[in-house]
Amino acid sequence: MSNASILLVDDETDILAALRRVLRKQNFDVYTAPCAADALALLQTQPVDIIMSDLNMPGMDGIALLAQVAEKYPDTIRVMLTAYNDVDLILKSINEGRVWGYLQKPWDNNELVILLKQALRARHDAVEKAILKRTLMRYQSSRKTRFEGFIGDSVVMQFVYSAIEKAAPSNASVFITGPSGSGKEVAAHAIHQLSKRKDNPFIIVNCAAIPNELMESEIFGHVKGAFSGATSDRKGMATLADGGTLFLDELGEMDILLQAKLLRFIQTGEFTSVGSGKMQQVNVRFIAATNRDPMVAISEQRLREDLFYRLNVIGIDMPALKFREDDVIQLANSFLKVFSQEEEKAVVGFSDAAQRLLLNYDWPGNIRQLRNAIHSSVIMSESKIIEDTILKQQLKIDQHQPAMSQSKASATNGKEPEVQAPLQHDSNQEQGPILPLAVIERQAIERAIAACEENVVQAASALGVSPSTLYRKIQNWQE
Repeated sequence: MSNASILLVDDETDILAALRRVLRKQNFDVYTAPCAADALALLQTQPVDIIMSDLNMPGMDGIALLAQVAEKYPDTIRVMLTAYNDVDLILKSINEGRVWGYLQKPWDNNELVILLKQALRARHDAVEKAILKRTLMRYQSSRKTRFEGFIGDSVVMQFVYSAIEKAAPSNASVFITGPSGSGKEVAAHAIHQLSKRKDNPFIIVNCAAIPNELMESEIFGHVKGAFSGATSDRKGMATLADGGTLFLDELGEMDILLQAKLLRFIQTGEFTSVGSGKMQQVNVRFIAATNRDPMVAISEQRLREDLFYRLNVIGIDMPALKFREDDVIQLANSFLKVFSQEEEKAVVGFSDAAQRLLLNYDWPGNIRQLRNAIHSSVIMSESKIIEDTILKQQLKIDQHQPAMSQSKASATNGKEPEVQAPLQHDSNQEQGPILPLAVIERQAIERAIAACEENVVQAASALGVSPSTLYRKIQNWQE
């Protein structure tokens, strides 16, 4: 680790020599200048952590010097050295020179060392805050609220947007995972739209919707007479996607035997149509998706391991809606606007209770379920504001149940560990001191994490909040 550096500015050489001796013993890298002009010239080539300047010097005085340093080198801590004890003069140096501290002549060496160590800590804190501020500003300036068909500015979605932007220019295969209704097809289409293939076809193969006996023909096509009912040649989706993107949705539902032929096609770009011996070749980018855990699907022999690794060059995981913080409100408002126009109804917003329900509900069907719930609520609502009672009817929630969803309310009946409340009231016990709410919250979070064996995601689910909320709080405690 490099030594701290200091620039001493004084027109008296004896004072510079005395200060240099003391500070070199404290492992400072010491630079000296006999006047303000020399100090400013040195700073152009040699940045320092601290500058300590005398007040009265020929030419530019210490206050003017430190004011210029504050303007040009704001991260450098500025200390005034003066033989005067004039309060007005000291205040002037603090205000005009933006001085961090001052030391009187003659000085005590111990006080000098203590002052400079405090100055170094102050500089370290100031630099950290400046870095954090710049980082936050860059993050806020690059934070997206809408992106290629997506709506939402949650932290977890910023990572998804970034992954899509990085993956799009490549020709590498992409494997998208995530629960049903989380936006896997939207992500695949976004990758295509941001790629060099955007002007060519984006073809979707819904592996869950096509019968196994027709799957090969749908993908690779067939020739006339290949099977009963094949009255003419028919191009498959692989041919239609030539030059563009082939999206294999719900790949885990494809017959395991056909996956072997698909693997060869992905590796070579070559295939034969059903009933034909003629080899064809196309230039296709592959994107695959599944709502299953790929490792579980492989162990259950629903997905070929070699096919998964061939497609999983770039992996993108779509988060469930319950982990997307306030995105649910942004999505709900967007759907509300669309369906109000479509149904020709003047529904303009949600009540506070309805918004709390939107935020607290688990949304097991994710965005697809939210979209349908808002559509039906617009149809059923008789006022301009959608109330929580309307939403509960569409979500099949007991009207007497609080705004928390039934799935969250019953979470502790499943596999998740029970988290005890941080405080329990017992009228027979002596009342203890009233703790700040932040302390009680921290106790509850730490107890939940411990009960969940340090699994933050599971603890967040048990507490009814998103994992990103807990990660932010933990980070704040560590700062």
